[in-house]
Amino acid sequence: MTQEEFKILFDKNFDAIRNYIYYRSGDEELATDIAQDSFMKVWEKDLLFDEKPLKSLLYKIASDLFISKYRRNKVAQKYLVKLEPSIDRYSPEEELQYKELKLKYEVALQELSEKQRVVFLMSRMEGLKYQEIADRLDLSVKAVEKRMTNALSYLRKALGR
Repeated sequence: MTQEEFKILFDKNFDAIRNYIYYRSGDEELATDIAQDSFMKVWEKDLLFDEKPLKSLLYKIASDLFISKYRRNKVAQKYLVKLEPSIDRYSPEEELQYKELKLKYEVALQELSEKQRVVFLMSRMEGLKYQEIADRLDLSVKAVEKRMTNALSYLRKALGR
């Protein structure tokens, strides 16, 4: 693979790989490091340029690196939702209700299986369609639909809705 082909691969896929790891880890710095390491491993392999298999390989390498890092450091997974209400628009009661709901949401999100959480966050945070999620994770659309249905059902129940 030439440097120009590698640059194209990197520019098209870096953010998606980083976001994929971020959704699994909740750590932006770790996600960026693993995404960079994944691209370095692909570069070192000096493979022929074929974008679709290389993209799948990047996801596989990133996933393997994350699992390895997770096991080595035994880091607890945390997911933060950055939705802070504007203080001047809400009463103290509304702020308290919001904080309680946010906490319930974060706990419920952590309690989802990793497979459901990844699909849910890719859909809701990145706005990806089920087909795009299926392509990125090398799954069928039906598998993505089932994971999303189960995630939404669990979240509704956990949030009392």
